[in-house]
Amino acid sequence: MIQSRSPILPTGWPHEVKLAILNVISMAQTSLVHHWGWGVHHPKREIRLQSELDQLQSQLALLREECRIKDLRMAAIPAPQRPRYHPTERLAILELRAACGWSLAETARRFLVEPDTIAKWFRRLDEPGDKPLVQNPTPINKYPDFVRYVVQRLKTLCPIMGKKRIAHTLSRAGIKLAASTVARILKEMPIPPPHAPTVKKDAAEDNNNTSPAARVVTARYPHHLWHIDLTLFPTLMGFWLPWFPFTQLQCWPYAWHIALVIDHFSRQIVGMRIFKNQPSSIQIQEFLDQLIQRIGQTPRHLVSDKGPQFWCDEFEAWCKSKKIRPRFGAIGQHGSIAVVERAIRSLKHEHLRRILIPLRPEEMERSLALYAQWHNRHRPHQHHGGYTPHEIATAPIPAIRHEPRPDWPLDPESRRITELTLQVAPFAGQFHLPVIELKAA
Repeated sequence: MIQSRSPILPTGWPHEVKLAILNVISMAQTSLVHHWGWGVHHPKREIRLQSELDQLQSQLALLREECRIKDLRMAAIPAPQRPRYHPTERLAILELRAACGWSLAETARRFLVEPDTIAKWFRRLDEPGDKPLVQNPTPINKYPDFVRYVVQRLKTLCPIMGKKRIAHTLSRAGIKLAASTVARILKEMPIPPPHAPTVKKDAAEDNNNTSPAARVVTARYPHHLWHIDLTLFPTLMGFWLPWFPFTQLQCWPYAWHIALVIDHFSRQIVGMRIFKNQPSSIQIQEFLDQLIQRIGQTPRHLVSDKGPQFWCDEFEAWCKSKKIRPRFGAIGQHGSIAVVERAIRSLKHEHLRRILIPLRPEEMERSLALYAQWHNRHRPHQHHGGYTPHEIATAPIPAIRHEPRPDWPLDPESRRITELTLQVAPFAGQFHLPVIELKAA
């Protein structure tokens, strides 16, 4: 049984001690952030490596404490009333035990069961029958085993993918599945698929025209209409400090300001730029000038919110010199700035929240460029029916469809059953950015 190691205050101490503990820990974290920010820019390589090692060790200690607190809550439930592990989860536990080299006692302690239970699972690993004690996923409906195996392995290797993303990915690779079929296959997975939000597809509306019949701009070709927006993302735990004025430190090394430009027609990420502090209008104009020079094409419309960088005379004069029509998205209006906001949400959920945010600007720029390349070339987009933004911007190539069900369609001459092999490779070594391919076995 797991024992609590949480400190208990002696009797007679004032209640303000609890808040003092939080303040002390917050001050210590602030000192560590300053120390790490100094270390990553040190000219000596040994000090830079030691600073990165300290960050990783701190993150590991916090994760262990998080797991300990969750285990304490589960351990408080009587053993007969705890949720039972699914047969597929039992196999995953045995696989994890083999990978880590744990003993029966260590495995039982980590998963809050008895050592005899782990031993029983291992003895009955090859148990025959329809419902063995430990089992692999079984096929559903008329689809063969490899189809269900491919879907579940995609969810295991790429947990950020929802049912629509999985269906689009397999459709591009050659297997046509409906999103409802993927949802049925994923019902026995340990973690249910996340809800895939629907991307709003309307073009931006001009907030300056307050009449109900305001003109809607439609993107007719790549780089016809750009969206731009700014977002703020913390490094480590820069925003959690509970008292003033540290909650206002929204600057490096506590956070990065990120500017993102996306093309409305193809949904490509045109470019991203980081800033240590909130950028000025001049800095945004320089960033856009570099993008226009790199792309070799100037957008006709530029949609943004009414931030101080865009709602000013300097930015209006810059747009006039480039013959760009600035438009301001209406807050709460469908399709006005939803495209760029959805792209920022994907950036944070699929990439930034899954890595240790670097403190050095060159590493942060490299990480954002890596995600932009993966997003444009390898990420199927729901708005385009599973095609990638790069394919829409160039020339989409229809994917070859394979019919995996042996009894469908009814015409035997039109059946095409192909043995396929799933290949999931990390993009540039980043396992949370998968590149998925199906090839003939």
